[in-house]
Amino acid sequence: MTVPELLSPAGDWAAMQAAVASGADAVYFGVDAFNARQRAENFRLDDLPEVMQWLHQRDVKGFLTFNVLVFSDELAAAAQLLIAADEAAVDAVIVQDVGLCRLAQRLVPNLCVHGSTQMSITSSAGIAQAAALGCQRVVLARELALRDLERLQAQLAQRNLVMPLEVFVHGALCVAYSGQCLTSESLGQRSANRGECAQACRLPYEMVVDGEPHALEDQRYLLSPQDLAAWELLPELQRIGVASLKIEGRLKDAAYVAAVTDAYRQRLDQIPVSAPQVQRQLELAFSRGLSTGWLEGVNHRRLVHGRWSKKRGPLLGQLLRVERGGWLHLRSREQLHPGQGLVLEQHSSDPLQPPREIGGRIMVCERMGAERWKLRLGPDRADLSGLSPGASVWLTSDPDWQSRWQRAARRTVEARSRDLALRVSGRLDAPLELQLLAPQGLDLKLSSMMPLQQASQRPLDRERLQEQLGRLGGTGWSLQSLEIQLQGDLFLPVAELNRMRRALLELLEASLDDTTGSASIPAAYERADAKQLLARMCPQSLAPQSETAPGLVVLVRSLEQLQTLVNLSDEGLPVQSVVADLEQPRELREAVAMGRGCWPDGLWLAGARITRPDERWSLEPLIRARPDGFLVRNADQLEVLTPLAPCIGDFSLNTANPLSFHWYRDHWKLQRITASYDLNLQQLLDLAAAVDPALLEVTLHQHMPLFHMEHCLFCAFLSDGKDHTDCGRPCEKHHVTLRDRSGVDHPLRADLGCRNTLFNGTAQSGVEALPSLLRAGVRRIRLELLDEDAAATRRRISLYAEAMAGRMATQDVWSQERIHHQLGVTRGSLRIRGPERTSRFSR
Repeated sequence: MTVPELLSPAGDWAAMQAAVASGADAVYFGVDAFNARQRAENFRLDDLPEVMQWLHQRDVKGFLTFNVLVFSDELAAAAQLLIAADEAAVDAVIVQDVGLCRLAQRLVPNLCVHGSTQMSITSSAGIAQAAALGCQRVVLARELALRDLERLQAQLAQRNLVMPLEVFVHGALCVAYSGQCLTSESLGQRSANRGECAQACRLPYEMVVDGEPHALEDQRYLLSPQDLAAWELLPELQRIGVASLKIEGRLKDAAYVAAVTDAYRQRLDQIPVSAPQVQRQLELAFSRGLSTGWLEGVNHRRLVHGRWSKKRGPLLGQLLRVERGGWLHLRSREQLHPGQGLVLEQHSSDPLQPPREIGGRIMVCERMGAERWKLRLGPDRADLSGLSPGASVWLTSDPDWQSRWQRAARRTVEARSRDLALRVSGRLDAPLELQLLAPQGLDLKLSSMMPLQQASQRPLDRERLQEQLGRLGGTGWSLQSLEIQLQGDLFLPVAELNRMRRALLELLEASLDDTTGSASIPAAYERADAKQLLARMCPQSLAPQSETAPGLVVLVRSLEQLQTLVNLSDEGLPVQSVVADLEQPRELREAVAMGRGCWPDGLWLAGARITRPDERWSLEPLIRARPDGFLVRNADQLEVLTPLAPCIGDFSLNTANPLSFHWYRDHWKLQRITASYDLNLQQLLDLAAAVDPALLEVTLHQHMPLFHMEHCLFCAFLSDGKDHTDCGRPCEKHHVTLRDRSGVDHPLRADLGCRNTLFNGTAQSGVEALPSLLRAGVRRIRLELLDEDAAATRRRISLYAEAMAGRMATQDVWSQERIHHQLGVTRGSLRIRGPERTSRFSR
């Protein structure tokens, strides 16, 4: 079996050197623009050539992260980064944006593209779409299990599609599907799809069930998964044929990178090690608790324990009692010693209040008996009040561990010696000629500054020439071949041979530096002009603005809401179509029957946002219902549903620029495309100006979907089961919200595949932007309902209809919405301009 590539993170130079020193086959890193870890130190754009040269001299590959959405006004800057990556001989760029994949295909066809996990690839259809975009590897969603990976390999074989698969094996787990999390965008206009995740999943939440707080004792971090550690599953991943094993952690330090990379390198190399020792090594590197994530299948209760969300390290033992004078009595099987860092927790009765942490370094300790210790923490005096017997004690740091892995991270990795081949020729009374034979393509020759003489003692034989010309230690070169063409026994002073060797190396390095800029571009490849290429790929729409009257598209989530709209269909409201997004497949046919013929563009159906390798069946109820069209949300739906009926692409396709827009339109023949929810108003207007705006749909009112996740909170916290087979379906019996620290209750819903969506409890309205959007030529405005009853549905549709007709000022609609929504409304991402820091380069 082929040994998979080991791919390690590099947030800075120290981490990159640690990864290489610890056995990484490849590293991934970002520059300070267009990457999904804006908080990492990252590299500067001008560092790229040096980074890649350093890596390649050590036989390590370098992948540049370009894993964010790109906005319309950033395409020129994105093109320059692609060119810089190509010129620096970057081995691959890791890309999320569909439009960026298209641009790379045309602008830098020799640059390898990897589809990022931000593409939300969960099925063979998703892989096939990535292949159509030119991707040569895909990074799969973390939510897939081993059995899903096996299914994928079989399905790819059926498609005759060869695609290397990359899988995360270690590090932090996002609770939401990567590329589908809008929490930071909705709550703070800091988009996770732009590298600005605010980590709201690591905050405490209170579960409210049927309007009443649900007691969960010390479980309050309901959305914070344990960290992934698949060290023991590497043989299975190798058997399945996974090409690359990825370690998460571009925000971590060099010691973390060294320790984690070393553990996985040893496992891949089948070096016998102690499993408990490796577990401790990984826990001390960084741990919120370690698990195999989703790889061994769904187990919601194991994935999220809910008790803490910060680094904890190994569980050391339990507190027995607190003694006057600041002494702690513990039960622990560990060998404790001064300098180790410990932390304990004092829990709060407030479920939204994080536990108080009490910690420090062991200043003095003594063994009191079997598994019993007495110790004091410092250096500052710790406030031990409120600590209760039985409190857990964690080892957060260990000087021995830190010292070992800091040293390991600083290990020097010498550059791989490059092969050198030379020819030596000459005759009596003529200069010695030294000619470079390899590396090829460089015509370098040197002559000695004095003629060759007749040898009286030691002639220039192979041994002597090899000894002097082969002294190349520390230069990165190794003399592999020496061709000798000398006539007779000749002599040249050693000092002159050494001078010639040094001069040849200087000429060689200078020649290589001169050719670096063009060496990565084959002679037959002439790069297109980026500006002209973008102009061709994003042609200005010459069609006159559509005379189609503006209309509303209403998305409903219950039959009651649908019936209300049916009842309103004779009142002349500008509702053009209705989309039914229903949790129960049995309701789909009824919905189509209810809405048939009520609106000009008919009744459409929406499916789930995610389709896994074994879930094509979930599309059958949609097809059998025979609606007028489909709102499509992923690659499986694009592949299956677009041939059957008109389709509109939803926001989950992440269309943020005209390149993405045109690809979805051209490749899948979509009737319209919903703009990405990561766009603020100005960016929406920029997109509308760059495409035919009549083909763009904009969601003006909604409860923004925050987290869309495989994790089911109904199962984890309202049942004793582990998944849908034994949970008892509490999602069908209870109405659940999660209350945040601001007191806002966010509604939780489960879909057909038991995936959960947490919606923002505060509705977002962009009604004030309506005049600007209509002037820009946008003709379809979507309103999304969530839990509105009949009266609220009627009132909301009527309000926006009045605004659409110009009979009510949009500011008045905004004011009405603030009054009628329990939590008011927010402009959210639809403010005119939002903070934008992620596309700026430092040099």
